[in-house]
Amino acid sequence: MSAQPPTDPDEEETTSGLRKVIHIDMDAFFASVEQRDNPELRGKPVAVGGSSARGVVAAASYEARVFGVRSAMPSVRAVRLCPELIFCRPRFDVYKVVSQQIRRIFLHFTPHVEPLSLDEAYLDVTDDLRGIGSATRIAELIRARIKAETGLTASAGVSYNKFLAKIASDQNKPDGLCVIRPGEGAAFVAKLPVKRFHGVGPRGAEKMTALGIETGGDLAQRDLAFLRQHFGSQADYLYRAARGIDLRRVRADRPRKSVGGERTFERDIATGPALREVLERIISLVWERIERSGARGRTVTLKLKDTGFRTITRAKSLPGPVADEAQFAEAARGLLDALLPLEQPVRLMGLTLSALEGEAGAPVPARADETGPNPAQGSLPF
Repeated sequence: MSAQPPTDPDEEETTSGLRKVIHIDMDAFFASVEQRDNPELRGKPVAVGGSSARGVVAAASYEARVFGVRSAMPSVRAVRLCPELIFCRPRFDVYKVVSQQIRRIFLHFTPHVEPLSLDEAYLDVTDDLRGIGSATRIAELIRARIKAETGLTASAGVSYNKFLAKIASDQNKPDGLCVIRPGEGAAFVAKLPVKRFHGVGPRGAEKMTALGIETGGDLAQRDLAFLRQHFGSQADYLYRAARGIDLRRVRADRPRKSVGGERTFERDIATGPALREVLERIISLVWERIERSGARGRTVTLKLKDTGFRTITRAKSLPGPVADEAQFAEAARGLLDALLPLEQPVRLMGLTLSALEGEAGAPVPARADETGPNPAQGSLPF
């Protein structure tokens, strides 16, 4: 599946002044919930998802990741990598309840929470609403409360913008904390492989390698004209990211426009049966993302890119929000069937759910043991 950098105009709204941003990412969230609720699964390789020939891994425990099992991987491949892999059917109702517990913990410390999915979010803690003393201390307290109240672990990144905070949260996983302070961003990014950049998928990393770009430092040596020539609309994002720059603000009210995913094939696909088989995997993967985000939407869009790099899109809007995976799948299959047979083989397929409805949360009362001696609002150091 390919990843894309932020392109929503709302995402480009800039911050004013130095911010203190935390990115919290739950560790192997779905799989960890299953291991928490079933002691027999603890310490064993677990995958959440369907085990059928068309199944897709939605999440993998760290024991499974040792074998190379990853989310978005076809289940048949996951079993080949780890024959002892234990599959659990997703329980999204349970994951949503746990996610709401975690969200309440976030909102205790700041109203500026931008959820990305059920298991990760950005928090802007620039204002020290509870007089705790530092952004790093807030991240430590959040992780401790998550562990105490849910029995799960979370990793956190603390920095002065969203890009760096997200990079940092992945640095010491699982159950880790990483802080990138002002003045450290460019040097930190320079050492990272470009495949660690949000928005650079496997194909993008391969293209960069062919151009002699392996690390953030290599990327920073390329000027904007070079990047625009080779990466088009992604160039400006890459130019800033290579320098540790991200002016997007944390938006508690950020409306999600769509949820989706796409896959670039290793080999071009020309036949209807093969395309339908791939579509089934993408349906499973995208529906898992829809469930994870808690999104509800009415419009299903199918995207194809053929060998001539022509993009074909078809959409179907329903009278009300898509009720379940079966209805989502029915709409997707109908869109593909209406396009077959195709004039040229296909190199990419994607599905998106849009016309979404939002959801909101509310803060919870303070806990006396988490406030400092002066809980008045003030600017927060790192």
